[in-house]
Amino acid sequence: MTIPLVVVGCGGHGREVLTIARAMDVDARRPRWRLLGFVDDRPSEENLKRVQRLDVPFLGGVAWLRDAPPDTHHVIGIGDPRIRRAVARRVEDHGTAAASVVHPAATIGPDIVHGPGFVAFPGARVTTNVTLGRHVHLNQNATVGHDSTLADFVSVNPLAAVSGDCHLAEGVLIGTTAAVLQGLRVGRDSTVGAGACVVRDVPDGVVVKGVPAR
Repeated sequence: MTIPLVVVGCGGHGREVLTIARAMDVDARRPRWRLLGFVDDRPSEENLKRVQRLDVPFLGGVAWLRDAPPDTHHVIGIGDPRIRRAVARRVEDHGTAAASVVHPAATIGPDIVHGPGFVAFPGARVTTNVTLGRHVHLNQNATVGHDSTLADFVSVNPLAAVSGDCHLAEGVLIGTTAAVLQGLRVGRDSTVGAGACVVRDVPDGVVVKGVPAR
């Protein structure tokens, strides 16, 4: 049995999410998805051409989900946490359920809890006793250590490392190759810049960068 799936967003991140769903189709341990296509309210002409090359249809705007076939699920392929949160609110009004997609090359350890819409890219690593909220995205080769909590709409970008016993509040973005040291908190809607090293708690709504991050 397969489950109908729509990817929301046909930019680069969305097309990468599509590859995860396709990879799951060859892994008997995972749900089998029947890919219906992409929805996007403002796709660029270039991205529409790229979607066409993937042999997956473009279905139209997000409102297409309102009349989607029964049991259709969606996964949001948008990298920016704040935009992903805004889109999730609109999509949820149309009644489709959020799917979680985990690449077979990701490692999800024991005692992990995640909300709907979780996306784990190839090479992502989550160890043990980790709580992940709704629509959390762990990009290629990102790591999350023991006893950590990542709230809704967090993004951990490629090669970033979240150490053990950390708390990332809603909407946090951890940039590529950045590190958050053990036991620290990053506040709501804050951004840790690429390559930064967080050595102290980060307040809400700020951008920190550098080593140490300021």
